[in-house]
Amino acid sequence: MTESQRPSGEYPMYPSYGNGDAAYPPPPSYQPAQPVGPGSGDPVWPAPGQPAPEPSASRRRARRPVALLAAVALAAAIIGGGTATVIGQLTDHGTNSTGGGVIPGTTVSQSSKGTVSGVAAALSPTIVEISATSNAGQSTGSGVIITSDGEIVTNNHVVAGSSSVKVTLSSGKTYTADVVGTDPDKDLALIKLQGASGLKTATLGDSSKVAVGDQVVAIGSPEGLTGTVTSGIVSALDRDVTVAKEGDSGQGQSQGQGQGQGQGGQGGQGDGQQWPFEFGGQQFNGDTGDSTTTYKALQTDASLNPGNSGGALINMNGEIIGLNSAMYSASSAEGSGSSSAGSVGLGFAIPVNTLKADLHTLRAGDSS
Repeated sequence: MTESQRPSGEYPMYPSYGNGDAAYPPPPSYQPAQPVGPGSGDPVWPAPGQPAPEPSASRRRARRPVALLAAVALAAAIIGGGTATVIGQLTDHGTNSTGGGVIPGTTVSQSSKGTVSGVAAALSPTIVEISATSNAGQSTGSGVIITSDGEIVTNNHVVAGSSSVKVTLSSGKTYTADVVGTDPDKDLALIKLQGASGLKTATLGDSSKVAVGDQVVAIGSPEGLTGTVTSGIVSALDRDVTVAKEGDSGQGQSQGQGQGQGQGGQGGQGDGQQWPFEFGGQQFNGDTGDSTTTYKALQTDASLNPGNSGGALINMNGEIIGLNSAMYSASSAEGSGSSSAGSVGLGFAIPVNTLKADLHTLRAGDSS
């Protein structure tokens, strides 16, 4: 078609190559959309004054699988999440005894994370007071609940040589406990409450992730004051702490009417004796004796006192990172023999990864 044949005003002029034809074709002529008859598909646009017709059956059928798939995906996500939680609980409960990872239990609420009060409120119900009686008297220490039916971890020196063990929960309820297993080489012990169920359990964290300067909370029963909370920081890592083994230097024993919260291993002797330990070639709080064991410890300036032994050292997420086990008491080291000798900010805790690696042995009832 030449420009002379094109109806005037229908399209704009296009440049030509000289032969009268436009260099570019004109745009196509679009017609207003009209409703499509029944059975031929959905209309492109409704006729004026008419309501929009219902989608065809084929379109409705096409949409249903999409909605169904979305519902199935959502249900699978919910069920899958629940299954993962259940599997995690089943696989972690009492079986994860490796050094790394976290064994779940009580946690700090999101709104209280990072606060001492939040950690204390969440974890205090998982910390207990332990009273162990032997032929020599009574000793007092602390422990951490790790299973809902009453497995409790503590220091070996808290229950060493005991003929009976009583445990008091934060609620004041008292149980009789059996010593399941001990490991004097690591100063660890596992006891089990008789007839307990539904107890809150502590979360065992990962001490390999602890850094110097991390804020920590300590909970225990110093001098028999159940549920005492103190706070501080991690002062150092991998301290080689040497302590007397079971039966040496009067450890795990009390004399006469002494309360027996022997410290340095805060839970052994009475009459003002303090748990003897050695660090850097020096002996503190008494003679360690001939038979000793050495472990790597976390050092903290959180206040620890006689009776804290076996209690928890906790990070600000509410995870147990260590079991408090030793403290330096200046008064005791100077020979005062005062039972009121207290913390000077030099406390030590057995890393929780050491405990987790030893759980299988303790549960088997092995002693070394």
